[in-house]
Amino acid sequence: MSMKISKWTILSAAVLLLGTVALAQDSSTTSTQSTTPAQQPTVGQRKENQQDRIANGVKSGQLTAGETSKLESKEAAINGEVQADRAANGGKLTAAEKQQINRQQNRVSKQIYNDKHNANTAHYGNNEVGQRRENQQDRIAQGIKSGQLTAGETAKLENQQRGINQQVKADRQANGGKLTQGEKQQVNREQNTASRNIYNKKHNANTQHPKK
Repeated sequence: MSMKISKWTILSAAVLLLGTVALAQDSSTTSTQSTTPAQQPTVGQRKENQQDRIANGVKSGQLTAGETSKLESKEAAINGEVQADRAANGGKLTAAEKQQINRQQNRVSKQIYNDKHNANTAHYGNNEVGQRRENQQDRIAQGIKSGQLTAGETAKLENQQRGINQQVKADRQANGGKLTQGEKQQVNREQNTASRNIYNKKHNANTQHPKK
């Protein structure tokens, strides 16, 4: 009798142990499957990324002045929309507005890729004019990242760069792809003005610290 009780006791303990192990494995699997996927970039992070990509395209010569101007115009429009949306919602974006901005940035992202990989190139991208264009783009991107530039300020700076790039494009077309010495000086003066604007906007009281 004692032998039978002992066997049943051992068998019950074994079944209980196996059940516990199985339950633990199932819980572990469930926990792994329910892991939250990597977070999507915030609106601010995407703005910075697009600015960096444009700046790299300017530096490499893959983006012409005309292409850069159009891309900056689109980025300025998106930034203007973000500013208006935030102003209407106490400084925040709704989930629907974030989705809309993300779709628009997806389209700009494709345009940046296409413009950087088409047959149009700007081999003068590494000269003084090209270097200043790239430098201004980098400074704007850094200001977005740090929160020193609001969406509205960024839109204004991009529009200013767009105007300069349109002028450079027109001047080159009128001169067989080159800029005269006088045109270079004029562009340099305009970039000096833009540079001061970037500095002033990055050091004023307006900030945009991490908002999604």
